[in-house]
Amino acid sequence: MTKLKFILILFLAYFAQRVAMAKDFTVCSPNGRIEAVVSASDKLTLKVCLDGKTLACAQDISLVVDNGRKVPQNGKARKTAAKKLSEKIDAPFYRQASFDFAASTITLSLGDGFALEVLACDEGVAYRFTTSRKGETVIVDENASFAFTKNDRAWLAYSTNDKAPFAMAFQNTYHQTAIDTAQSLPAFLPATVDCGNAKVTILESDLVSYPGMFVQADGGKLRALFAPYPKTMKRYPWRSMTYVGETEKYIAKSQGQRTYPWRIIAVAENDCDMPVNNMVYALARPSRVGDCSWIKPGKVAWDWWNDWNLKGVDFKAGINYETYIYYIDFAASHGLEYVILDEGWYDSKSGDMMRPIDDIRLPELISYARTKGVGIVLWTVFNVLDENLEQICSHYAGMGVKGLKVDFMDRDDQTAVEMVERIADATARHHLLLDLHGIYKPVGLNRTYPNILNYEAVFGMEEARWTDMSQHDMPLYDVTFPYIRMMSGQVDFTPGAMRNGTRKDWRAIYEKPVSMGTRCHQAACYVVQDSPFTMLADSPTSYEADETYTRFIAALPVVFDETRIVDGEIGKYIVTARRKGNDWYVAGQTNWDARDIALKLEFLTEGKTYKATLMADGVNADHDAEDYKISDLVVDNGRVADIRMAQGGGFLMKISPL
Repeated sequence: MTKLKFILILFLAYFAQRVAMAKDFTVCSPNGRIEAVVSASDKLTLKVCLDGKTLACAQDISLVVDNGRKVPQNGKARKTAAKKLSEKIDAPFYRQASFDFAASTITLSLGDGFALEVLACDEGVAYRFTTSRKGETVIVDENASFAFTKNDRAWLAYSTNDKAPFAMAFQNTYHQTAIDTAQSLPAFLPATVDCGNAKVTILESDLVSYPGMFVQADGGKLRALFAPYPKTMKRYPWRSMTYVGETEKYIAKSQGQRTYPWRIIAVAENDCDMPVNNMVYALARPSRVGDCSWIKPGKVAWDWWNDWNLKGVDFKAGINYETYIYYIDFAASHGLEYVILDEGWYDSKSGDMMRPIDDIRLPELISYARTKGVGIVLWTVFNVLDENLEQICSHYAGMGVKGLKVDFMDRDDQTAVEMVERIADATARHHLLLDLHGIYKPVGLNRTYPNILNYEAVFGMEEARWTDMSQHDMPLYDVTFPYIRMMSGQVDFTPGAMRNGTRKDWRAIYEKPVSMGTRCHQAACYVVQDSPFTMLADSPTSYEADETYTRFIAALPVVFDETRIVDGEIGKYIVTARRKGNDWYVAGQTNWDARDIALKLEFLTEGKTYKATLMADGVNADHDAEDYKISDLVVDNGRVADIRMAQGGGFLMKISPL
């Protein structure tokens, strides 16, 4: 036998061995249209298909553990289980009261005590690692590189900190870009890619004791990356806020058997299906709270955005007892459930929540609010609360405080995620609701702890106090983020501006801020956005100057029985319909393009007649963004309502049975 023949035989034998080792494992969604195909050869890959056509592929799925060992090695995998899931999920304070969730799953053993669970449902595909190992496991890294069949349009929200990209407030507008020409910067989730016949969004759920996922454009793909585990912490004197000093050379460590977070690849053929995708909530851990009757969603009279500005009063407005009495009286007279005492009620530099400043007379304030049926919510910093968690929760719950607005986490490494878990658990035990700011996107923890009523992680209206329209087009963002960011959960956008600017006349004013777009655009936020704990962000005296408008938005529900997106296109406009009992609430928003909407009312019950009260942009709203008109209509499910939205405009409609 010649040397050449011998080499050829060896090559063919090796090739045959690799082919024999290569295996495909497939799991299909209940409707049969979405497939997850896992290929185990040299590397582990997961292909997502719609009607037999590939949309995306997660390549080199693996963990690097302990001292650098890779799981799985050489794509080694074998199927050990398959099952079907079907359940009705109760969803208090979510975008609907309950929903049905069905999926098929397979489990692949990867060796060394690890497995991969893969799930397919009618809304997309998900996978996660699990381990049955005992003792400590150190995760050096987790790998995945997401490739797409078409990626000429992607929406990425980049980190706003070039020097330390994992340390920032998770607030940025979306950059529309092709992945192969995208900036090579970490972007926080969710991230959406237009694959032609459907849009694919990368999300995560059940993030427990593990860092959150970022993605970064890399050679036409989106590569996963994670914040390293903190080694040392430092502290800013201002607000006594801690931040990461040095980091370890690994991303996570854990004890014993566990599941790791779900990596979700959501699929939507129609843009209108995106804001109502339920995968993040459905894949999170069930509620640990039990009886939720003490948790009261609601609307809030808020101080910070309007800079404590009150007109026509006979006292000095500011962080003091008299100002908050005015806010409480305003809330009570308009049916608002809460008043927030934002930063300043205690000395932030001291880092001591147990010592309120004398000027607010906190016990008297809480007592007065109780007589008015208004709850008090206190602002604080995450680590300040966490460092004295039980004493603070016990003290303020006993005093009658209803909840906490917790701010300035600004990271999502493993220890940060664990801090949020501790705070959620402690506040639930002490019957305190939570509004989380300066935090990473929702990852399903609001299912596990329903006392988490809202999250920021959005480029909210606070940015109007200092932003630049040339860099941050907010009406464009307002009709983009509901399709992407709201897939992960609720948003505390803090709407309600009473000073409104057109594209020509808007400018940033810190002390008396102005929103971009019309007053009706602001009103529509209360229905378009999932927000069970939402702000009336402007000054009480500004609201009192327009009682008609204020009474309209103050009477809106904040939780609903059903939610539908009835019309829209990402980056252009959105029309949302929500049902509460027998009443429907419909709202729309547009970007800076004026738009005519032919609103089909097919969601109304056939054979019934309804009264519709419509608040829409006034005929002069393109010149005066505060112009609006309210009119009454008689409608039924065969009616088409013609509505015009001005530039940066919107509308809001309440529909009730006659």
